[in-house]
Amino acid sequence: MKLCVFDFDSTLMDGETIDFLAKEHGVEKEVCAITEAAMRGELDFFESLTTRVGLLKGMNARKAEEICAHLPLMNGAREAIAGLKAKGYTVIVFSGGFRMGTTPAKAILGFDADFANILHVRDGHLSGLVGGDMMFGFSKGDMLKRVQNLLHVNEENTVAVGDGANDLSMFEHAHKKVAFCAKPILKSAANIVIDEKDMRNLLEFI
Repeated sequence: MKLCVFDFDSTLMDGETIDFLAKEHGVEKEVCAITEAAMRGELDFFESLTTRVGLLKGMNARKAEEICAHLPLMNGAREAIAGLKAKGYTVIVFSGGFRMGTTPAKAILGFDADFANILHVRDGHLSGLVGGDMMFGFSKGDMLKRVQNLLHVNEENTVAVGDGANDLSMFEHAHKKVAFCAKPILKSAANIVIDEKDMRNLLEFI
């Protein structure tokens, strides 16, 4: 059994889901600044996530779903996932973003499962609250260990692909640590670095 775990935002999707939502809600500048600092590792991920989601309070939930269903996918993502699966990999997404974005992408890109956070909705609008699997800086590494145990996959047969600081914890449990168009903090922990926005380049290292 072989496993490849991807981050979603700025990895399989070209951008940050919360930034697209923030633009629609008129809080893009505030949210983007927090997102950038969090991905550089300058802020606690849990605090940055809950603060950013709080700024979305009152947004129409149906509009949020519409935006998330049409996020721009990364160049080469579909081909990379198909190539990995052809080589026998189970492909899973771990996202500090939201199921509202990862689940529609799963239907398009064909990965096997997605683990992400859930935006709380009250009376048809975002409440400003969030919960789920990926709330903390350590969450991806913790989930990766559990998935490895469940699927009986060892570290040697695990690939992790990401771009930001909250991907560091999954690098700890993967033999191939891929920094894709990544922040310096993640590049320094990687053993594979891809700087071109074309996910098909990943297949050269598999």
